Amino acid sequence: MSDAIAKRNVLVLVAAQGILGAQMPIVFTIAGLAGQSLAPNACWATLPISMAVIGSMLTATPISAFMQRFGRAAGFALGALGGALGAAIGAWGLYTGSFLLFCLGGLFTGTYMSAQGFYRFAAADTASEAFRARAISWVMAGGLFSAIIGPQLVKLTADAYVIPFLGSYLAVIALNIVGMSLFALLKIPRPRPPVAGSQIGRSRGELLRTPAIAVAMICATVSYALMNLVMTSSPLAVVGCGFDKSHAADVVTAHVLAMYLPSFFTGHLIARFGVEKIIALGLLILAGAGAVAMAGVQLENFFIALILLGIGWNFGFIGATTLLTTAQRPEERGRLQGLNDFIVFGGVSLASFSSGGLMNCSGGTVQAGWQLVNMAMLPFLVLAGGALIWLWLRPETLETR
Repeated sequence: MSDAIAKRNVLVLVAAQGILGAQMPIVFTIAGLAGQSLAPNACWATLPISMAVIGSMLTATPISAFMQRFGRAAGFALGALGGALGAAIGAWGLYTGSFLLFCLGGLFTGTYMSAQGFYRFAAADTASEAFRARAISWVMAGGLFSAIIGPQLVKLTADAYVIPFLGSYLAVIALNIVGMSLFALLKIPRPRPPVAGSQIGRSRGELLRTPAIAVAMICATVSYALMNLVMTSSPLAVVGCGFDKSHAADVVTAHVLAMYLPSFFTGHLIARFGVEKIIALGLLILAGAGAVAMAGVQLENFFIALILLGIGWNFGFIGATTLLTTAQRPEERGRLQGLNDFIVFGGVSLASFSSGGLMNCSGGTVQAGWQLVNMAMLPFLVLAGGALIWLWLRPETLETR
């Protein structure tokens, strides 16, 4: 069938990824630095970021169910409202010097973060099988715009007011309000309500026992969690090693560009070489990022490590998403996607919590903490790689997903 509607939806979602998605590099660049100044203990500096991830985990299943009932556009608008509310509470926390309020704002920011995670699934809703991988990767490529907009807004707004970073959070409110209007342009049919006797698909337990689904969830969780583990600590490490906030913003810019730039050809690579090989390549590149980060704390080490981290995440996460969509049935879409993102962001929550503790409270020095953050990647890369090899050794499951 024609993919004209799918391509229209992709354009809308790319714009949403660029405008609304800009708030995520803003939050990840400054929330840890602001938290460090507000927290009663430096070990809790990254807690505001962790709260955003927890908020995403807690709202993944409800938002998926909401979209299943009311449609994608309504769910995405709800996520933008959550992002605006989270930024407003975070701004109030900064204004009053309240770490508790600042963390609460992060929790509501997670509502937007969760909704953004479904952009990639929405891209596949109206796409043909031949176009699906490219649709997903093109929507992810919209993050290139957020990679530019977000950190540049940090530079413009971080010191706009006497209270550091207050202007950045006000900018996030504006991004959500402006970006929300885009979803009126989406043309994705609302799912039909189930009728008596209709197929309901596999239960959650059966889904988790499906080999391709289980491996897709493991690889997506590991790719996203390890990216978050390292990225959360990177601004603290950059500033702690003697560089300034603008250098930290530039490193985050390079990282987010690397996260999304490969999306222009990730779908083509998946179609040509197979999804499992691209996931495996992503895991290897993530390992390379850790090796470069551990080799030194010069500015070039931060840039190269974070660039590799972004590329590895792109291949691992888009590959895992594509693998998941090939294993689902239409009637299982809402149930499976909500379950997947609950598990993924549960892993990301643990990584985010661990990041601040490893960075500030385990190594004694900034350099030692940064080493521990990157060493922590190894066992999880082994887990994901082992799961992928196990799937490769089950050729019959590749034919009967």
